[in-house]
Amino acid sequence: MWLNDDTFRGVVASTPLVSIDLVVQNELGELLLGRRLNRPAQGYWFVPGGRIQKNETLDGAFRRLTSGELGSAFDRASARLLGVYEHFYTDSVFGTAEDGIDTHYVVLGYHLRLPIDHALTLPSDQHSAYRWCSLNEVEASSEVHANSRAYLNALHMPMCEGK
Repeated sequence: MWLNDDTFRGVVASTPLVSIDLVVQNELGELLLGRRLNRPAQGYWFVPGGRIQKNETLDGAFRRLTSGELGSAFDRASARLLGVYEHFYTDSVFGTAEDGIDTHYVVLGYHLRLPIDHALTLPSDQHSAYRWCSLNEVEASSEVHANSRAYLNALHMPMCEGK
C-alpha cells in the first residue's frame, strides 16, 4: 500500500523507513549500479532497491522489488543476506535539509548473483543510467554512494558452511 504525499511526508519526518537493497552481481563479478534521479542520494551511483510496504512479507517485497528493479522476479531464497544497515541522509524525497526533513532507512542488504546470460529490464523512473562496475571501481569511485560501497566488506566475507 503506497501512502499519499502528506501521509508519507509525516512518516519520513518521524520514523525510519525499512527497505531492501539489491547487491546484484553478474557472472564477471561486477555490481549493477544506477545513477539516481531522486533524493536522497540524487546524482550518485547506487544499488537498486526499494521500500517494504506495510503488511508486505519480506518474500513478497523481494519478489516485487526484483521484478520492478530488474525486470524479473527472484525468490529471496536465491539471495544471501549481507546484513542490516542504517542509511542516514540530510535530505529526503521532499527536498533538501533546508526543507526540514531528513531520511533514515533501516536496510536489509541482499546479494543476488545473476544466472549467466540473464537479461535485465531496467526501469528509467528512478535512474538516468545503469552500469556494471568491478568491485575495485565501486570501492575507488567517489561517484558511488558510500552506502553502496559499504556492501563490499560483506561481499568479501566467505559464506558460512552449510549455506
